Amino acid sequence: MLWQALTAVRDLGRLHDIAAILVRYGFGDMVRRMGLANALERAGRMLHWSNAEEFAHMPPPERVRRALEEMGPTFVKLGQVLATRIDLFEPEWIAEFGKLQDSAPAAPWADISQQLTEDLGASPETVFAAFDPEPLAAASIAQVHRARLDDGSCVVVKVRRPGIRPIIEADLRWLMRLAELAETESSELRAFHPQEVARNFSLSLRRELDFAGECRNAERIAESFAGYADSDSPEPGQNGEAAVPATASAIIVIPRVYWQWTGERVCVQEFIDGISGRNLQAVEQAGLDRKVLAQRGANAVLKMILEDGFFHADPHPGNIFYLPGNRIAFIDFGMVGRLTEERRDQLISLLLGLVKHQPQRVADVMLDWTAEVTVDEAGLILEIQTFVDQYHGVALKQLKLGAMLSDLVDILRQHQLALPTDLSLLVKAFISLEGMGRELDPEFDMAGAALSLLERAMRARYTPAAILKRSWHTASEAIALIAGLPQDISRLLRAARRGRLEIHIDISHLKRVGNQLDSAANRLVIGIVVAALIIGSSIVMTVPGGPTLLGLPVFGLLGFFGAVVGGVWLLLSIWKTGRMDRER
Repeated sequence: MLWQALTAVRDLGRLHDIAAILVRYGFGDMVRRMGLANALERAGRMLHWSNAEEFAHMPPPERVRRALEEMGPTFVKLGQVLATRIDLFEPEWIAEFGKLQDSAPAAPWADISQQLTEDLGASPETVFAAFDPEPLAAASIAQVHRARLDDGSCVVVKVRRPGIRPIIEADLRWLMRLAELAETESSELRAFHPQEVARNFSLSLRRELDFAGECRNAERIAESFAGYADSDSPEPGQNGEAAVPATASAIIVIPRVYWQWTGERVCVQEFIDGISGRNLQAVEQAGLDRKVLAQRGANAVLKMILEDGFFHADPHPGNIFYLPGNRIAFIDFGMVGRLTEERRDQLISLLLGLVKHQPQRVADVMLDWTAEVTVDEAGLILEIQTFVDQYHGVALKQLKLGAMLSDLVDILRQHQLALPTDLSLLVKAFISLEGMGRELDPEFDMAGAALSLLERAMRARYTPAAILKRSWHTASEAIALIAGLPQDISRLLRAARRGRLEIHIDISHLKRVGNQLDSAANRLVIGIVVAALIIGSSIVMTVPGGPTLLGLPVFGLLGFFGAVVGGVWLLLSIWKTGRMDRER
């Protein structure tokens, strides 16, 4: 597989850079065990091992984080995604991944202007009444500029960095190959499910490169908040908060998208003139009510998760602005989470079980999530029940829902279980949300905020209309299945009569077994060739005539030399395989 990868010469230099960085940060053993060093040397690329211990004194999480930073934007994004996988990594790893900042120097204005002209159909100075060439912010994938429309409206123009897609695609190709090697060759790394992480990350990053998709996400969330009223929070003008005009009374604000100028590489959205979620001092100075902001923010995110099943998956302070009237604006919808109706039902049961101290309900949901994996069911249930019981009698206000979810996931990790992919973003969003709420209001009650929505969602599941809808859906599926059954049976029998009935069995690690069989077959062939060379050369030695060297037939000597080379290769191959098996 590795030699097939090395035929892609366009990516070979990038692989050398990645391997060199891993060596410099003390991961040379991993480079050797994955076969990258030997493959690069065969391709004429030498690695320098002299500075391999330069960063060996650092803790492993810090070394990995710094290596990801040095490997470039794709791997910085990978680290940010790994920061959401609290089901796979210990807290110290999550904390280190959380330090990865997606920032970069601004791209040259000449390159940005040329690409904008291609995408907008005219120069930015022509399209907009005013355009600031100095970016408001610059990240690894995009940078943001401020502009003004002819009607005086202020907008932000998000531009993808010129030439970034080929670089990311090359990195993703190697990332997939490295993940496959890691899962095949290293039992330690196999526990982190590298191939699954790499596949999900590749899909997420490619979506993030499409700015039109990000804007569609924003519009979908904006539609869900149309006419939204937060019944659990005071109305504008109460509790001393400033009243706002009716035209600006939306509690949750999502920037408007200007589709006439939006595409894959550029998007134009309304400029949000508010206070950054990071600037709590400015919130105080503006006279905003921090308690109301915490409550409204929590209610908004919980609504997205529990009612809509489509939510902002990265609600950190940098993506939130506070507006007059205690309103909240969300920006940057490149990373969103999706939950099916079944998953939302499971989540509601899980959270109600945590808040109401019902361990069996929590255990049932966790077992549903790990149904496809062999697990010590009795041990897992006992640990979950012990965990939930320790909160029995604790006041609702004192429960830290994010910490409880984190501890619950830690139980799964101890059993070497991973959350379903669609839930890792969800748990991270809960933890970020509760942390931000407590920064705004130290007495913020996340469990209380969730309880009213959970009970409302639970009641909604059992309304006559909801029950009728589910019943009709189930009946429709059953009727469709019964109606198609005769045709399916007919096809099955027809295939059996023609001898074309196939049964596919998926056995885990079958590919690895196949590779081992291929390797054994190759060794067997080399052994036969070596034996044939020895026998043939021995016969040639007894035949007079022909060229000689030191009184011996040349062809016989060449045969013996080839046999020696083949024998040495065979012994080295066997020794190397044995050493790798012992290391694993």
